[in-house]
Amino acid sequence: MSPADSESAYFNNYPPPKALPKHESLARSFIEYHVESNRRVVLVTSGGTTVPLENQTVRFIDNFSAGTRGATSAEYFLQQGYAVIFLHRQFSLLPYSRHYSHSTNCFLDFMDEASPSDVSNSDHGHIVVRNEYQDEMRDVLRKYRYAKQNNLLLLLPFTTVSEYLFELRMLAKCMNPLGPNALFYLAAAVSDFFIPRDRMAEHKIQSSEIPKEFRSPEEAVGADDIYTGGFEQKQESSKKLVVNLDPVPKFLHQLVNGWSPEGSMIVSFKLETDPNLLVYKAQTALERYAHHLVIGNLLSTRKWEVVFVTPNPPHERWIRVPKSRRSKSISGVEDQVGKAEAAKRSLGEQTSAAPAEEPTKEEDTGYIATREGTEIESLIIPELVKLHTGMIEKFKR
Repeated sequence: MSPADSESAYFNNYPPPKALPKHESLARSFIEYHVESNRRVVLVTSGGTTVPLENQTVRFIDNFSAGTRGATSAEYFLQQGYAVIFLHRQFSLLPYSRHYSHSTNCFLDFMDEASPSDVSNSDHGHIVVRNEYQDEMRDVLRKYRYAKQNNLLLLLPFTTVSEYLFELRMLAKCMNPLGPNALFYLAAAVSDFFIPRDRMAEHKIQSSEIPKEFRSPEEAVGADDIYTGGFEQKQESSKKLVVNLDPVPKFLHQLVNGWSPEGSMIVSFKLETDPNLLVYKAQTALERYAHHLVIGNLLSTRKWEVVFVTPNPPHERWIRVPKSRRSKSISGVEDQVGKAEAAKRSLGEQTSAAPAEEPTKEEDTGYIATREGTEIESLIIPELVKLHTGMIEKFKR
């Protein structure tokens, strides 16, 4: 099918999210407000999408994303003067509150009871932030309040992959009045596979056979039918659920050539686990969808290094947090740093890659969680803003 036919087939197969009209109204008002002030607006997508296994969903497929990249990046975009539409997985990390909701400590560990001035009323003492967290929390709180009071941050949630795609299409079209002042920062971990609605079980998939008298006509399917609630029986006491997944249609092409404003900048992410594939897969995505930048990262080093892959020289550009300032990461593997870059060189390929950048202390922007090391997003976003500025200037010529 053509991209347009694929779009029509997908969106006609799913009902729009119930919250979509409300979200559209909020987005239009937010965007109009910033169009009037000629402010740049970035759509940051964040967190993972779920893939339901039933229409009345009990079970679903998920991924590991907690929304760290998106929530952190949103803060640095705000710091750079952008207004942010934050399209996020419901209950994933949010800008500013992430500093405490994603801590290894319970949020109650940040608080204490003040010594009551009236000893006789000791059961009603004030709740206060503990002394060691006062300065850090005050800084975060002020930035959050500034964003909210100046209408710079709009939070819109999604849960399923279909909800995400409906919201993305709607928001991209709403952003058209922004023209080149629009930036799309697609950090959400979007599912690659799903179950089409017409093949999805209506009710909860049962873990054992249901007597025929309790089966609805829709559930009485033959062994050759594709049915997500079917079982494959190998032995009398052994059954397994067989789930058939289809690829999620790739709508990045539609976003680039149909939904988004003329002159806007579109940035996507590519996460891989194999160092030998990262740059290749990022380049392939860039060529296939003709957008402006792919930010590649390895699962094992994503908090310490990323690669900017662009259609123009130097094509491949690495950004790294210096070793002395890297966060401690349970999932991180220091030995993997630089592997994706070195792998390409070892193949003897011709490249115009720029050397990896390790900024000096003076080049840092914004607050950095010193207890956890430098946040790589504090290095990514300023570089991305420079690229966006260049695109805007070129568009206006």
